[in-house]
Amino acid sequence: MPTDMWEMLQAPFAPQEVEWRIGRSGCKKDGNVWALCLAYVTNRAIQQRLDDVLGPDCWSNEYKTGPAGGVICGLSIRCYGVDDTGNDISYWVTKWDGAEARDIEAVKSALSDSMKRAACQWGIGRYLYDLD
Repeated sequence: MPTDMWEMLQAPFAPQEVEWRIGRSGCKKDGNVWALCLAYVTNRAIQQRLDDVLGPDCWSNEYKTGPAGGVICGLSIRCYGVDDTGNDISYWVTKWDGAEARDIEAVKSALSDSMKRAACQWGIGRYLYDLD
């Protein structure tokens, strides 16, 4: 994959594409409330990034049953190179990750979360884990 495509996959999302949820919260001894906010992007935003950067025919996903009722997603990207004789070739590279089913919308959440985690294996949205 050309370096510029790699950088485009890893590029930060537009602020309006980043969503937030409370990961943990509590009340301090002095009565002040605190919350740890987590940034994320939706599965649709990731799909759009893949379409925009690679084209819809140059990526695919596959799901398998994971441990303890979870789901693993393989996110495949078509890569291009040159073989030993100098001929152009294309080949698929797949990176896998998984997620547990949540209490609400168990199937949808497991499919979506496993794909978001597989996308992170490709660097998509990985920077969100480093935000303050």
